[in-house]
Amino acid sequence: MTRRTWLSLAALVACACGAAGAAAPGGRIVFSSDRSGPWRIWTIGADGSGMKSLSKAEAEDVHDVDPVFSPDGRSILFTSTRGGTTGVWRMAADGSAPERLCDGDQAEWSPDGARIVFRRGGRIVTRDLADGDEKTLTPEGFEQCSGPAWSPDGKAIAFACRRDGANALFTVSAGGGEPAKVYDEKGACEPHWSPDGQRLVYETETHICTIRPDGTKNRLVTYFGGVQRYGRYSPDGTHIVFCQAPSPQGPWELYVIPAAGGSPRRLTEDGSDMYPDWK
Repeated sequence: MTRRTWLSLAALVACACGAAGAAAPGGRIVFSSDRSGPWRIWTIGADGSGMKSLSKAEAEDVHDVDPVFSPDGRSILFTSTRGGTTGVWRMAADGSAPERLCDGDQAEWSPDGARIVFRRGGRIVTRDLADGDEKTLTPEGFEQCSGPAWSPDGKAIAFACRRDGANALFTVSAGGGEPAKVYDEKGACEPHWSPDGQRLVYETETHICTIRPDGTKNRLVTYFGGVQRYGRYSPDGTHIVFCQAPSPQGPWELYVIPAAGGSPRRLTEDGSDMYPDWK
C-alpha cells in the first residue's frame, strides 16, 4: 500500500468516526437540504446539535437554496423558485417573514448589510437594499459568472467565471472595473473570503483549497476520496465547513475541518445537505 493510499484511507476512517483536530468554534450553520423532500433551508449547531428546518413552502416544486447569514446574524438571504421565477429572497433568521428582493440567485451581503451582490443572467450585480439601486460590475466578456462574495473590508468582490472553456477565480472592485485573475486551473470556482480577508477558500472539481487574493500561497485543504464542495470559513477563520459526497451526484453531507487541514468531522447524514454558511 502506498503512503498516499494509506493517507486517503485514514482520512475516510476519520470522517466515518467523526474525528476532528482542534475543537471547532461554536455558532450555527445554515444550509439547504432535501431531507424533507424539496430543497429547504435548515440550520444546525456547529457541534452537530439542534438541527431544524427554517423555510416553509407549501408547493412540492418550490426549492430554497444558497442560504447566507446577514453580518448581524438576524437575517438570511437565499435563492428560491417561489412564484415560478428564480429570485433572491430574505427572511428572518428564525425562518419568519420571507420576502422577495429581486430576480437573480447566489446572493451575498455586503459587510455592512446595506447591499447585496448576486448573479443575474451570468453577470455580477450589486443592489442597494434601501433604494433598490443596482449596478452591474462585470464588464463585457464576463457573461458566465457565478458565486460572488464580498470582501470583509467591502472593497472587492471575488467570483468565478467560465472563459475560454475553463473556470477561473477573479476579484473586482466593489464599484466595478476590470476584474483581476486570481487562479485559473482545475475548474476553480465558489470563492469565499476568510474573516480577515487574507485568504479565499474555493473548490476544484474534487477538493477544497485556499489561496491568497493575489494568487499566491495556494494550498490543498481536503485531500481524501470523494468530492468536496462549497467551503465556507467559520466566524473566527480557524475552520471550514464544506459538503462531501461519494460522487458529483451525491448524496451530500456536511463536514467541518481545520482551515489548515486535518481530520474532518461529519455534521449531518441522510438526504443531501449543501450550501453551508456559518455564523
